[in-house]
This record gives sequence, C-alpha cells and structure tokens, in this order.
Amino acid sequence: MSVLERLRGQLVVSCQADPGSPLRDSYIIGRLALAAELGGAAGLRVQGFADVQAVRAVTALPIIGLTKTDRNDTDVYITPTSAEAVRLAELGAEIVALDATLRPRPEPLQNMFAAVRAAGAQVMADISTLEEARAALDAGADCVGTTLAGYTPYSRALTTPDWDLMDELRAAGLPFAAEGRISLPEQAAEARRRGALFVVVGSAITRPDVITRWYAQALDG
Repeated sequence: MSVLERLRGQLVVSCQADPGSPLRDSYIIGRLALAAELGGAAGLRVQGFADVQAVRAVTALPIIGLTKTDRNDTDVYITPTSAEAVRLAELGAEIVALDATLRPRPEPLQNMFAAVRAAGAQVMADISTLEEARAALDAGADCVGTTLAGYTPYSRALTTPDWDLMDELRAAGLPFAAEGRISLPEQAAEARRRGALFVVVGSAITRPDVITRWYAQALDG
C-alpha cells in the first residue's frame, strides 16, 4: 500500500513550533508527535531537518517533511530548493511538501519533483488556487494541499478553510489534502466530505499558545 493510500480518509497532525515558542525543541516536537499518534493520527507533518530526524526516531508513522526558508530572491518559503527536499527524504520523510504556487521560484517545479522522486519520496504540492493545483499535478506532483490558500496575494483571504477551493478540486477530480485554518473536528469532517484525500491539522492540536490566544481574545471581545 502506498503512503498516500495509508493516509486516505485519515488525520495528519502538523507538529511544528516557531522560533521563540517554549516548544521550540526537537525533543518536544518528538513528544508532540507521539501524543498525536496516541490520539489517532495516521501521519505527521514536520518542519526542519532536526525535527524530522527526531520524529522519525520515535515513530513509524508517515512523515510529510518540509522546510521553511526565508530567501531574498523569492517569496517561496516552504521547501524552496531541491537540496532541502532531498535531505528531508534522506532523513525519513516519505512525502516532501513544497510550495507549488505560480510565484517566481529558485528552481523549476519539474526539477524538484524529479529530485524528490529519485530520493524515494512522494510530493505534496502546497497550492493556493485551482490553477496552481492543475499545474503542479501536470508537473508530476502526487497530490496537492490547500495549505497556501489565503497566503498568496491573489487567493481568497479567509478566516475559515477554503471550502470553495476544495469544491473546485473535487469537481476537477484532483487529489488533494485539506490544510489551513481547520480548527474544529467538525471542519475536519467537512473537509473529508468535500473530497479531501486526508486532512492536516496543526495549530488547533499542537500549539497551546495559539489555542490559548483564541480563548483569551474571545473573552476580551
């Protein structure tokens, strides 16, 4: 069974912590991954070489690996180069996630996809529009993710999941993972009903500072 088939209909938990977070430690990320597995996660989305290595050491669940790299020459932020993508695969990520938006990028998507595949991993192309999804799949991606919907200047700016994009992807028959602003179990279930291959949830599960802020702001209001 392919890794995407293993994830079909399941929950993937994003275990990440930004610089400055009290959780910003690879050991802690590994503990978050184990807690997610205990709760029923079928896969994990993990950022950075050290964290991928730490998570791979404690669990056999499929890992979607990525990097986040600020560059002066591009707005592409998620796994912008094939060197980073290949290293993630070498460290045990079965799927490599990368920015597949139509913005100017350091390397052509086809080259990056080929490098990931040669390293033995599959490609999750993070997109923000239907046009980008079609282009990424035509270039050889194994699936797309709605991760960047609302995070490019030309995509819909929303505070909720991009249900319209999910409907467009389903209508076009394109394999997609639902990710982005999914903060309730009911929203995860709705994403699955709208055709998502699997559902990725991060902040609502693994970022207690963000969750606390939601409650604090609600009380302030």
